[in-house]
Amino acid sequence: MIPFNKPYMTGRELEYITAAHAKGHLAGDGAFTKKCHAWFEEKLGTKKALLTHSCTAALEMAAILCDLQPGDEVIMPSYTFVSTANAFVLRGAVPVFVDIREDNLNMDEKLIEAAITEKTRAIVAVHYAGVACEMDKIMDIANRHGLLVVEDAAQALLSTWKGKYLGTIGHFGCLSFHETKNIISGEGGALLVNDERFCERAEIIREKGTNRSQFFRGQVDKYTWVDIGSSYLPSELIGAFLHAQLEGCEEIIEKRRAICARYDELLEDLEKAGHFRMSPHLEGNGHMYFLILKDLEERTRLIEHLKASGIMAVFHYVPLHSSPAGRKYARVHGEMTFTEELSDRLVRLPVFHDLSEEEIARVATAIRSFFVK
Repeated sequence: MIPFNKPYMTGRELEYITAAHAKGHLAGDGAFTKKCHAWFEEKLGTKKALLTHSCTAALEMAAILCDLQPGDEVIMPSYTFVSTANAFVLRGAVPVFVDIREDNLNMDEKLIEAAITEKTRAIVAVHYAGVACEMDKIMDIANRHGLLVVEDAAQALLSTWKGKYLGTIGHFGCLSFHETKNIISGEGGALLVNDERFCERAEIIREKGTNRSQFFRGQVDKYTWVDIGSSYLPSELIGAFLHAQLEGCEEIIEKRRAICARYDELLEDLEKAGHFRMSPHLEGNGHMYFLILKDLEERTRLIEHLKASGIMAVFHYVPLHSSPAGRKYARVHGEMTFTEELSDRLVRLPVFHDLSEEEIARVATAIRSFFVK
């Protein structure tokens, strides 16, 4: 069976975990965590990077930093993971869902401005499959209306928009290192703070609402509770594992891009024949490869056909606006035409570092046998 995903190790993860144990510091913010922070700040150019135990935690921190009040509204797509909305619902805010674009499945920037009300406080740009939203237009809308922008870049590490890394354009960026992502630590995430105004408070929120980090830097003589917050720090073991991954980051992402490019080559004629539409890649990071099929029935049959051929392929999100919690806590602005239509037609193919040329060809052959009788 060709799995949908297979977590990859560069080879130094266990060595670094052992080193972390030898240092006698397994709680958060040890030497390896600080090395990860430095990597993100130097490579991406963000003002401050803070590792978290998940991208969900990073989103929750961003929601707190947005200083939302009950009833405030946050504009976002419905075609996303539940954490994107849940982080803001936990603050008492109301997600306002707008439709996605047909071409890249990102939030349609042309629909954002009409969804803004006097209660709107933020926009969440989700970079689906590591492909960038139209960040120039989103930032322009936000600046004109005095709104904050949170980039949900869970899938988008090292993807770019006009030369800028995703997650560093808005006020906040949220990354994921879940085992299904390009760069992994099992679970894990990071908050990127791109506006100097929020750096100090982000550090406090992450440390359970205390000024503990300032204490360890010698800026205060004792630390105390100064704000709301929670325990958003990951273990130093997570930082050690992630540091090994970051050392091989460029190679890992180039390999995934090459896999997606190979799928393009092998499936291009089927797309031209009108059987399906292939993933857009643009300045993406090879996170995902998907096909857009004719309808739900065809997608179901293709997934079953691939499974019978020893290949695991999957669909993706059930749109949040159609879920019980989405109907309870959020509202929809406008029609959700493409969100509802494309969510039924999308199928994701296997993409992971160790996927071989022979396995890629086997996937393509199985797809060809489904469409060409």
